[in-house]
Amino acid sequence: MSLVFSYKEDFLLESGKVIQGFHLTYTTWGHLNQEKDNVIWVFHALTANSNPAEWWPGLVGPDAFLNTDKYFIICVNMPGSCYGSVSPLSTNPQTGEPYYHQFPLFTTRDMIRSYQLLQKSLGISKVFLGIGGSMGGQQLLEWAVEDPFLFENIVPIATNAFHSPWGIAFNATQRQCIEADPTWQQQSDTAGIEGMKVARSIALLSYRHYDTYNQSQAGYTAESAGKPVDEQVARAQTYQQYQGEKLARRFNAFSYYNLSKAMDTHNVGRNRTSAQQALQRVKANTLVIGINSDILFPPAEQAFVAQHIPGAQLEIIDSLYGHDGFLLEYDVITRLITNFLQQHLQQSHTVTATQALIN
Repeated sequence: MSLVFSYKEDFLLESGKVIQGFHLTYTTWGHLNQEKDNVIWVFHALTANSNPAEWWPGLVGPDAFLNTDKYFIICVNMPGSCYGSVSPLSTNPQTGEPYYHQFPLFTTRDMIRSYQLLQKSLGISKVFLGIGGSMGGQQLLEWAVEDPFLFENIVPIATNAFHSPWGIAFNATQRQCIEADPTWQQQSDTAGIEGMKVARSIALLSYRHYDTYNQSQAGYTAESAGKPVDEQVARAQTYQQYQGEKLARRFNAFSYYNLSKAMDTHNVGRNRTSAQQALQRVKANTLVIGINSDILFPPAEQAFVAQHIPGAQLEIIDSLYGHDGFLLEYDVITRLITNFLQQHLQQSHTVTATQALIN
């Protein structure tokens, strides 16, 4: 079910700017039980939407691990995205026109603070499981630090405690592509779209891996040795072009530009002494999952998160797909999370039984 939460009051952002109200589009499945302890909060990545059944079909559904018949599942479209929440294409109440270039930056911390208002409006005081990959995992970690007692269990996947100079450089280069588009300064929904296509093709290089392209996009083989050079290189080249065109059909450059900036701001340690100390605030049972071939969020970043969250477990998946493995390796992810939750359920039963004996 797709719903809209509207907040009518002024909302102070980390930047010091104030936005005059906002709205969030979110999707829910299932029903809250009487105890309201069956909530699973899913956090989506950069260009996804609030319906993980579309982009995580192996994990969400009636027969999937995130069972929509058993749990109350909620996913919010992050502010700045073009899938229904407040964004650069929304109307600026001060001008009556779309925000476009004047849209204020929502950091990942701003995002989860907007989600907290939705959470309270729904009467949710406890979340059984929080799960998210990439930028979704960044939001999850930020919230688990901000409100340590909200989540019972969290599973951040292919993510980090703060965005690296390497990741920021990828995003900055993509924004430069958009800025180089002659249409970027236009007050139009399609401004910068050609630049965004190039930006997306750059992003794909960070989402995948050398071996991914060798397996799926290789143009030179023994059979192609006698063919013209342009035929040999066409496969990888057209794939890059296709990915840019594909995103342009469903996204816009303003959202892409703003969300990449939001990712760059991610740092759970900002104004909290350090990332290490911030992570130590987390009280949830934590399973951190990484992808061994991820060059954008390398496993060392997940190891850092697991090292500083008390009692956290770390699992690294062997995958050909690079960073995108967090979307594609759902069978392995399901197994890891199932084992993790069963382990903590058994520990909980043991503690309860021990307390009963003591009492």
